[in-house]
Amino acid sequence: MSERRYDDREVAEIFEHATEAHHRGALRPSNAAEGLTLAELKEIGRDVGIAPELVEHAARALDAAPSARGRTVLGLPIRVGHAIELPRRLTEEEWQRLVVNLRDTFDARGRLRDDGAFKQWTNGNLEVLLEPTPAGQRLRMRTYKETAMGLILGGGITLTIAVVALMAALMGMGREIGERLPGLVTLFAVGSGLLGAGALQLPAWARLRRSQMEAIAERAALMAGSDPEDRGATRSPGSS
Repeated sequence: MSERRYDDREVAEIFEHATEAHHRGALRPSNAAEGLTLAELKEIGRDVGIAPELVEHAARALDAAPSARGRTVLGLPIRVGHAIELPRRLTEEEWQRLVVNLRDTFDARGRLRDDGAFKQWTNGNLEVLLEPTPAGQRLRMRTYKETAMGLILGGGITLTIAVVALMAALMGMGREIGERLPGLVTLFAVGSGLLGAGALQLPAWARLRRSQMEAIAERAALMAGSDPEDRGATRSPGSS
């Protein structure tokens, strides 16, 4: 039994309903965060007359973009980092207290790793590193908004497919542009929706993560700025 095929009119209706549901918030957040797979993009391209290999080529070109863009994408922050030099090494007790603060601040248990003089706390893309320096230690924090990048890449690839399909239709390749127009319009709508959803997340996310990292750095600096022995000696105000 052959697999069901959808013509342009049916594809347009499918994407129109999907787009409307997305804007109403009817799609589950996990689905929105995942974006579209390459197989799904190929299927979309096939339905509007674009060869699967062209879709894959466009996807590979955009997939290489994050490393080239570095800390921003579309002029918006995709990576946030903060570092501070500590004048001395934190004690094991101080590091454990800092980890507790990290868990409270980011509302995540995270994972601990010790490698000699190097200490690390991670939670997904969020990394906090404590590494030795000649004068003391360096506390480095960094994170990356992977879900937003996925949406932006998915939207960019979808829009690329739509543009290529539109150019092919204008050049008289395949069916008339009037027959393809409904599918192209909904394809543009889906791509724009994914791109916008990813971009809108970034400014508020970056501000929050930056303020959280600055608060952690301030706490670590306060710890390192006082002598552990002095703190122990003044632990009980009523002692003689």
